[in-house]
Amino acid sequence: MVDRQNALNYERSGEWLSLSANALASRAALAGVQQIEAGSHPHHVRQWLLALGLFPERYINRLFSVGGIQMDGKTIRLRTFIPADPAKDAVYRMAMQQREVAAGSKQLPSLSQANVLYQDDWCLVMDKPAGMPVHPNAPGQRGTLDEAAALAGIERGEHQLAKHIHRLDDDTSGPVLYARNELAQLRLDEAMREKTIGRQYVALVQGVLRKAKGTIDAPISKDRHHSARRRVTPAGSGDHAVTHYEVIASYRRATLVRLWLETGRTHQIRVHMSHLGHPLVGDTLYGGSDAKLRHQALRGEQLTFVHPWSFDTMTVHADEPSWFQEVRERYALL
Repeated sequence: MVDRQNALNYERSGEWLSLSANALASRAALAGVQQIEAGSHPHHVRQWLLALGLFPERYINRLFSVGGIQMDGKTIRLRTFIPADPAKDAVYRMAMQQREVAAGSKQLPSLSQANVLYQDDWCLVMDKPAGMPVHPNAPGQRGTLDEAAALAGIERGEHQLAKHIHRLDDDTSGPVLYARNELAQLRLDEAMREKTIGRQYVALVQGVLRKAKGTIDAPISKDRHHSARRRVTPAGSGDHAVTHYEVIASYRRATLVRLWLETGRTHQIRVHMSHLGHPLVGDTLYGGSDAKLRHQALRGEQLTFVHPWSFDTMTVHADEPSWFQEVRERYALL
């Protein structure tokens, strides 16, 4: 079990993360593990780290297999911050090309519309604009959030590959979490499986909701009659899906609601609100409509997660985009 009360202090030198064996002495004492000798062989360092239980076994064993564990005197070094390989990763290669074009023309890359909300050695949170896909839907597709995330690191002087931990629909804006190394990815992926990453949304739905708050617990599956749609299915079939909501404001023809996802099914909020009889404004795929808005009135508002190294609780907020403000204010005046 990882001690999440106190993060380990580390120093970074390029690709390597350095830890003092002396700093780990108290952890070893708590775990009932004998202190390691200075200059120990990587095999013994691997066994010692596994006995301490500070890192995932899969991570330590993979590092050892590629020579990513060293001990210099009393300093343990782990090859953690590995740069992306342009020859192997098309998204990173395209981000590098974007940077070169921007430098040559002295213009900011178009991907700069996706703002960085937070980043450090371990993770990155991007504010995805509506209309931008998170990842390529076809080989070579440009203008994705993944590309913008890679570019954000390059602009910072970092060349680690960012891996998204969750996704948003193309037309949904809001914060998206990325891992910037393998250890962070393992821990954040685990957090997603354990449903400890909080995702908070705001939507404008058609009609007036009767209840001020509620929970929609209804399984979701693909609609066999429409390949792009999902639908609520009878209990015992489909994927388990739970959405919580509360009313922020009620208008004559619409309701502004805040929502939290307990699960993360494709189109979950859109399907569940349509199932209640209140499709999202502008969401023509699920029965919504709007004369001016050409996509659903849905935005990610806030992301909460445990930092993969410090174990601090992180809360990252995304500002309301101008398009959402416009449609919200328009319905408030109807």
